[in-house]
Amino acid sequence: MQRIGLGFRRLIGAHKTFAHGIYPLEHKELTAHKPIRRLPFADELIIHLQQHKGRPSVPIVKVGQEVVRGEPIAVADQFVSVPLHAPATGVIRAIGLAPTAEGPKALALFLKVYPAASQQVLYGTEHDIDHMSAQEIIQAVQDAGLVGLGGGAFPSHVKLQPPPGRVIHTLLVNGCECEPYLTCDHRIMLEQTEALIRGIRIALKATGAERAIIGVEDNKLDALSQLRARIPTSLPIRVEAVQTKYPQGAEKMLITALLGVEVPIGGLPADVGVAVFNVGTLAQMGELVPKGQGLIERVVTVSGPAVKNPGNFLVPIGTPVRFLLDQVGIKGALGEVILGGPMMGMAVASLDVPVTKSVSGVVALEPQDPALAQRTVYPCIKCGECLRACPVSLNPALLGELAAAREYGIMAEQFHLDQCFECGCCAFVCPSNIPLTQYFRIAKSINRDRRQRSLTTNH
Repeated sequence: MQRIGLGFRRLIGAHKTFAHGIYPLEHKELTAHKPIRRLPFADELIIHLQQHKGRPSVPIVKVGQEVVRGEPIAVADQFVSVPLHAPATGVIRAIGLAPTAEGPKALALFLKVYPAASQQVLYGTEHDIDHMSAQEIIQAVQDAGLVGLGGGAFPSHVKLQPPPGRVIHTLLVNGCECEPYLTCDHRIMLEQTEALIRGIRIALKATGAERAIIGVEDNKLDALSQLRARIPTSLPIRVEAVQTKYPQGAEKMLITALLGVEVPIGGLPADVGVAVFNVGTLAQMGELVPKGQGLIERVVTVSGPAVKNPGNFLVPIGTPVRFLLDQVGIKGALGEVILGGPMMGMAVASLDVPVTKSVSGVVALEPQDPALAQRTVYPCIKCGECLRACPVSLNPALLGELAAAREYGIMAEQFHLDQCFECGCCAFVCPSNIPLTQYFRIAKSINRDRRQRSLTTNH
């Protein structure tokens, strides 16, 4: 990823922001002006049962069973879980293991799409939001299978119901979209404004929050202006410009930028009276919950140097990445393919990986792209760039040394490793090309495994 001088961007950044962070080149000009278009349906959709945080969905269909678009095909398993709905009319061809972006295969439903079907959504029960209680709204949100569409995939109904003893006073709406290349949220704010406003109203009622603040980075002034013009004066919603900087869209960074408060170490936004939702999530909430329908598709940005016709597309959940790339075309040879943005996204080992609810973008790089060049890793030179970049004020250089020494427990216990949300800022600025983010990801994984083994042994 190319870099831009920090000093210049600091001079021109006058809007609200947080300390530290970086300024990667945005590359949003490829798709920011491209309206959302619907793509054809793939011949077969691969619908993973685990596409959200929490427990995986439990299938309620059998092999050979015909389903219609929008029909429930899996139910939630306990509270921190959501159901799944058929993204297309067709037949369940198989239930088995399918590739994931993370690497290991996982259980999925294979849906053979009927090519002659109208693909109308035939399921749904209308809800009158004005006459529903907060708890009824929360249940309706879970029934819709809504999760965080910004990439986190945390079940939305859980966020609407804060832990006991916590009161939500402010709803923060994340319209930052700070990852390079991605513009799906930008287009949603421009093209699905009314649905977004409805979603905010629903979330305000469910949480009991007094107000909502929409944070929009100042590289999307058209979206900012349109939202301000369309929000009714009767609603307690305001729109604020925040500085274009990465990772401005991280929820703790957005809370600091807009409210001037910090979430305590190890805490949640609810601890400071805040709930944070992505604009795509709330637009779907405003569209689906009043109709009593389920989440079956999402807007995905398909972009990158290797893509012939980049754009923003309405994509059924379960669509294979290979099909998406075939639709947009590839310029010659294909290098790496990343799900999400290039900073926090994940490179896929197989193009048969499907789009899940959390996939906001597909970025395709060419083999000769500088981002893919093998870089020699040198010893740390103690320059301090990683400390100046880290948005949560960790010491990445020290953590990197501890990781190299395999002192994973000390990293968590004494130096707050779990505060790292793997944004990639430290690795981005490191002149020695030390893969710090990868080190931290491995360390956190090993610590999780150790904790799990300890719990299993003790029980």
